[in-house]
Amino acid sequence: MTPTATLIGRAHARGVETLTLDSPHNRNALSAALVAELSSALAEAAKDTDVRAIVLTHTGNTFSAGADLKDPPHPDALVGLLRQIVELPKPVLARVTGHVRAGGLGLLAACDIGVASTDATFAFTEVRIGVAPAVISLPLLPRTDPRALARYYLTGERFDAPEAARIGLLTATGEDVDAVLEPLLEGLRAAAPEALAETKQLLTVRVLEAFDRDAAHLTALSARLFSSAQAHEGMTAFLERRDPAWAL
Repeated sequence: MTPTATLIGRAHARGVETLTLDSPHNRNALSAALVAELSSALAEAAKDTDVRAIVLTHTGNTFSAGADLKDPPHPDALVGLLRQIVELPKPVLARVTGHVRAGGLGLLAACDIGVASTDATFAFTEVRIGVAPAVISLPLLPRTDPRALARYYLTGERFDAPEAARIGLLTATGEDVDAVLEPLLEGLRAAAPEALAETKQLLTVRVLEAFDRDAAHLTALSARLFSSAQAHEGMTAFLERRDPAWAL
């Protein structure tokens, strides 16, 4: 029997568990399978007493292209993954060396710390395929500048890593992302595990309040929009590499 290909790479070094999104054929899009496998890997890392922090990174030139339009996760599963990252008793750091689009930005925002190389790019592309950044708003709205989100949510335009840091989507950026990341990891290695867990709880109160208050509504909104005729046209146009019918 041929073993099932893994979509999440795993490595451990000096208390840091690195989980790598490894689905290059679809630019690490959030498929049902990838979301399930990442959730399982996070749960195992949370239980491992040798793990002080988790780094979430990627293969290829894209951290994540957002929801896999051919095999999208159920909105409840995506909500569950984002909440799992926020609630995890260990810090989760995003390491980005490429592009982040749509749902991938929700994954980034759920992490406690985000670092990216200066050539990384970001865009909320949902409106261009006929949907809205609904579920991913749960971690994004409490953590990111509201005026900036209004601009980038509504226009779908691309922005760079320094801008992502300015609006609160990233913690830091630099030409050598590992040089930026290393002092952060050293600080976490020097911290007491229980103190880290309690401190993370202090920092995530507002984010979890958003999940408690808005998750059901935003999950229903996402499901409704993705099943709409407008979304069908937008996703078909995207897959066929053409402009959707509404484009002027």
